[in-house]
Amino acid sequence: MYSLPELQAQLGAFRAKLAEATEHTNRAVELLDEARETIVTAYAQAEPWLPPELEGATEGLREDAGRLSAAGELIDGYQARL
Repeated sequence: MYSLPELQAQLGAFRAKLAEATEHTNRAVELLDEARETIVTAYAQAEPWLPPELEGATEGLREDAGRLSAAGELIDGYQARL
């Protein structure tokens, strides 16, 4: 069993890793958005071709970012109650 200071330290470390994962996820979404823009610009067509996996990857990362945000809010609430 952890003491309160140890638990708070563990939660702080988890929160730091969660923030790092969120940053990486957000950067991945930005890169996919840049890839989409590059593809559309390169083809310069009324209906440019986009790889079908691009939309799924973008949506998946946006969902991951939402889950990471929700986890952060839960940890913040838990820490506040300690």
